[in-house]
Amino acid sequence: MEGNKNASEKKEKLADQIMQNPQVLAALQERLDSVSQTPSSYIETLPKAVKRRINALKQLQEKCAHIEAKFYEEVHELERKYAALYQPLFDKRRVIVKGEVEPTDIECEWHSDGEEEEKLAAGVKNKVTIADKELSEDDNPKGIPDFWLTIFRNVDMINISLQEYDEPILKHLQDVTVKFSDPGQPMSFTLEFHFDPNDYFTNSILTKTYKMKSEPDSSDPFSFEGPEIIDCEGCTIDWKKGKNVTVKTIKKKQKHKGRGTVRTITKQVPNESFFNFFSPIKVTGEGEELDEEMENSLAADFELGHFFRERIVPRAVLYFTGEAIEDEESFEEGEEGEEEEMEGEEEGEDEEDDSSNPAKETVQPAECKQQ
Repeated sequence: MEGNKNASEKKEKLADQIMQNPQVLAALQERLDSVSQTPSSYIETLPKAVKRRINALKQLQEKCAHIEAKFYEEVHELERKYAALYQPLFDKRRVIVKGEVEPTDIECEWHSDGEEEEKLAAGVKNKVTIADKELSEDDNPKGIPDFWLTIFRNVDMINISLQEYDEPILKHLQDVTVKFSDPGQPMSFTLEFHFDPNDYFTNSILTKTYKMKSEPDSSDPFSFEGPEIIDCEGCTIDWKKGKNVTVKTIKKKQKHKGRGTVRTITKQVPNESFFNFFSPIKVTGEGEELDEEMENSLAADFELGHFFRERIVPRAVLYFTGEAIEDEESFEEGEEGEEEEMEGEEEGEDEEDDSSNPAKETVQPAECKQQ
């Protein structure tokens, strides 16, 4: 009992010493202030009549979310309308890429930064002999060889899944198109990959459909920020015998428990390939949860589908030449540079204010990177 009493007295004495320390008191007060100033704690302090009116505002906000959903439905209808206007241009792009149509001289005119060099090259070209004009097939190949394969190589989001054994197959890819869901149907879009006849599979078109949702969640209506992809569905690839690059055959030895004999069996296991894109992870039903790895894979799949629809298909030639990628990188670098410059100005002001304290450590600007 005496020992407990002494311990209690020591704790009280230590508490008194701490409470007499002004720095400790200031830290505690700052902590209390930060807690008391949180939005939720402030709402709790409001009178009941004010809370009632806030609930009315929330009802109005929920109605706004449903109107916003209708807005995005009309945007989708508008996308469908303009897709029909774009399609003749995309059809012309396809036949030029395949070499089915040769564009006219007027269609081939383009004023680039190297216009003077091009004029000089044209002057030299006019001086060549008739014999030199007889170009071989290597000098004048059909269409634009490896058009889509080059795009896939240039885009990091696709290139990360591209394997060496995928490339001979993708040389047969002649077009990628986007089709929107029909009027009155649930919102979705389908990517179509058009292939020439080849030695790998019998399909002429491989498809991937992305299902979308454009309505507020009844349990969390304020989280609505527009249409989102909620699921996707691939297609069955009819691989020719021995040509399926999405699986590989391994040999495995098995030992009989009783007799001790050993046999070798062959087994097919999944293989890394771009063509796994057409066999996506299925979103589970309600009540079932995906693990973190599966969630990340789905998120990456949805992001890639959106990127195909919004960027690659509409601007294919710019991803082929790399100009779209350079523009994206320049935009990112510009943002970073601007932020670093602003941080530098702020630091300059801090140094000016604290010039009387030479011992103060100089803070280096933090690096930021846009996704």
